[in-house]
Amino acid sequence: MSRKTTRKATGFTLIEVVVTVSVMSTLLAVGLPAFAGLLQNQRTSVALASLVSQMSHARLAAVKHRRPTILCPSTSGTQCDGGSDWAGGWIVFVERGDRTRPSRPSDLLQVESVPVSRHLRIASTSGRSFLRYLPDGRSAGSNLTIVVCTREGERLGAVVVNNAGRPRVERGSTGAPCPP
Repeated sequence: MSRKTTRKATGFTLIEVVVTVSVMSTLLAVGLPAFAGLLQNQRTSVALASLVSQMSHARLAAVKHRRPTILCPSTSGTQCDGGSDWAGGWIVFVERGDRTRPSRPSDLLQVESVPVSRHLRIASTSGRSFLRYLPDGRSAGSNLTIVVCTREGERLGAVVVNNAGRPRVERGSTGAPCPP
């Protein structure tokens, strides 16, 4: 007895592929803007949390070492830039007279050289370009505000440090413009 084997065609028809691609394209077009907003929100949260963490570290170091400690923007990782742009990174160091760079290599406590996100601008408002903690944990002088914005200038949040040295986070646009 011989058996005849029948073969069934496997695979997808052209109509099935076109319908599947159309449905996937529609879902992607609807979901992509929401995903972009979520991604921007997460980048902002990371930037704000990183700044608050470094500020807390600088404050604790000032109390621990019983010397003023400085947190400032730095692209080189060895000295303060002196400007208001924090997007390129920042350093924390114990101050021994010079407010722009550590006097000794051991005074450099932290280097944050990797930008938090290339999609964000991080800048301090006019007035103070660095944060200086005193040995008692205070940050004397005017308040320091570091603003996180989109590259287009939309304000996403800010970290505000008061004279007592405590940072607080503000989320969203408060009507204040982003620093230039």
